Amino acid sequence: MATQSQKAISVLAASTFAFTACFMIWMMFGVIGIPIREALDLNATQFGLLTATPVLTGSLFRVPIGMWTDKYGGRIVFAGVLAVTIIPIWMMSYATEYWHFLLIGLFVGVAGASFSVGTPYVARWFPKNRQGFAMGLFGAGNAGAALNKFIAPAIVVAFGWQLVPQVYAAVMLGTLLLFWLLSHHDPAHVVDKSVTWRQQLSVMKDPKVWKYCQYYSIVFGGYVALALWMVQYYVGEYGLDIRVAALLAAAFSLPGGVLRAVGGWLSDKYGAHSITWWVMWVSWICLFLLSYPQTEMTIATAKGPLTLSIGLNVYWFTVLMFILGIAWAFGKASTFKYISDEYPQNIGVISGVVGLAGGLGGFVLPIMFGALMDFTGIRSSAFMLMYGVVWVSLIWMYFTEVRGTELMGRHAHALTAPAGATR
Repeated sequence: MATQSQKAISVLAASTFAFTACFMIWMMFGVIGIPIREALDLNATQFGLLTATPVLTGSLFRVPIGMWTDKYGGRIVFAGVLAVTIIPIWMMSYATEYWHFLLIGLFVGVAGASFSVGTPYVARWFPKNRQGFAMGLFGAGNAGAALNKFIAPAIVVAFGWQLVPQVYAAVMLGTLLLFWLLSHHDPAHVVDKSVTWRQQLSVMKDPKVWKYCQYYSIVFGGYVALALWMVQYYVGEYGLDIRVAALLAAAFSLPGGVLRAVGGWLSDKYGAHSITWWVMWVSWICLFLLSYPQTEMTIATAKGPLTLSIGLNVYWFTVLMFILGIAWAFGKASTFKYISDEYPQNIGVISGVVGLAGGLGGFVLPIMFGALMDFTGIRSSAFMLMYGVVWVSLIWMYFTEVRGTELMGRHAHALTAPAGATR
């Protein structure tokens, strides 16, 4: 008979593996969308909508699925999410028209809602002082975005894009069987059946929930959007082959996923506020530099015209994206540390609401990236948009958390106190 600690580790391992598979499939269009775009002759806005469609349903389902997890337990709900996506994933290989991809993508997108199951499911198996690390380790399944960039391009080049959905459907079926064998259910982890949906959703009246939604729309929504956008960005901006582009794009996606556990550990140790504050400033700096378009400037000098070229080459661009990926990995973990500290009884509902905001960011942003590209012709306009969104979070965070904090004197430690501590 397994002990509670052994069950907790088994649940964490099974859930993380399942979430990795779900995220890999959720990001599928980030790679196979490129040959589909060429075959259907799509413009940038249509491509943005194509890549973002699965993100929409994955986002909208996060709130009800989080609520079901609170009421029925994570094991049965997670298994249900895995099961309902298998057939739509397989059917993707037979799509031929643009509307086919959009419609099937809506059903495939349910895989993205798995985050709102796994977060409360995993957190409740661990004590409060380890929940940040546990949720961060589970959230490292975001690395499925990078895994997709390693697997899908190889299949596309060797066999064509149509084989990718078939392989991914088989992966999802195997994941479902493995998850069911390794996961467990604890009746103590579900809320009273008499609790209504209205009571569960009443927490949305708290303005702090909306602030966390704003944070997560950047660190997760921005992560999803750029993970979908980067391969074609490298191909268009730097003229790279799809395999090289996917490999370089993984330099952003991989740390943005696997280092989430480190962000959870840091949030446990230093508090959600401190980590999130630094994440926003690092994001602000990186996005400012990434926003600058390739520019040529001619200066009239005494010796004749002097032409200067200003812009990021592919190496510096990749370095900045790598740093941004690390920052957002930490930010994803610290945002949910806020939630586990302040809403221990409603983790499923709050994580669903915040996850919805992040997912909607991942849906809206690629479409806006495409629209800005079509309107301005400047590819780096995507980073200009993200730079503005980060400004909003920094201002909001300053007025609600930073302003009035004592930086010197006997209460100065409050800046780094764990979230939920008295300030």
